[in-house]
Amino acid sequence: MRIDIITVVPDLLKGPFEHSILKRAEQKGLAKVRIHDLRPYGIGNQKSVDDYAFGGGAGMVMMIEPIASCIKALQSERTYDEVIYMSPDGETFRQSMANELSLKENLIILCGHYKGVDERVREHFITREISVGDYVLSGGELAAAIVADAVIRLIPGVLNDETSALTDSFQDGLLAPPVYTRPAEYQGMKVPEVLLSGHAAKIENWRFEESVRRTRQRRPDLMGYEKGEKEGEKP
Repeated sequence: MRIDIITVVPDLLKGPFEHSILKRAEQKGLAKVRIHDLRPYGIGNQKSVDDYAFGGGAGMVMMIEPIASCIKALQSERTYDEVIYMSPDGETFRQSMANELSLKENLIILCGHYKGVDERVREHFITREISVGDYVLSGGELAAAIVADAVIRLIPGVLNDETSALTDSFQDGLLAPPVYTRPAEYQGMKVPEVLLSGHAAKIENWRFEESVRRTRQRRPDLMGYEKGEKEGEKP
């Protein structure tokens, strides 16, 4: 997989991709992330990438010309499955979307900044808009890093234990169950006996029941219930 991220502040993205799982994915040749500074594509001697909005109003808007030039330059080198724009009003990013994107080969992610991008970029160049939540960030860089991390870790071979991603929260519509490690007892706090039993079927059943219980308690919306509703109350 290759992910090309377009940004006006490339330094914001250096850290996340130089460490841990994402770095190992590149070292293994399983994924490449390339950060593209939009500034060289800017207009005029100042290499401007933003301008005032037509009609007035506070804040600057990212111009269509630099973005179009950058996207076209990338597309001249390879075919992209998606050109994604990180936007507060995009489709909410979920595990199911991460699963879907992990099957793609080439992705472009455009990071918004200031008051966003010229609407013509969204109309003519973007194939998908994604939001990481109902809040506003200073730019799309951190959101792009979240999407890249969630997607790349699903690629076979990236994690040392390939079954790990399959048991993450949300993969089956439930939160993950509680987990424990040594010691089996600490200051009177004990690990559930079933986890020490060595009985695989009983352990899996316990984990499933705990996932259901935790999801119903903490994220009832995932099970189709509103906060405070109980099973059997929903029509």
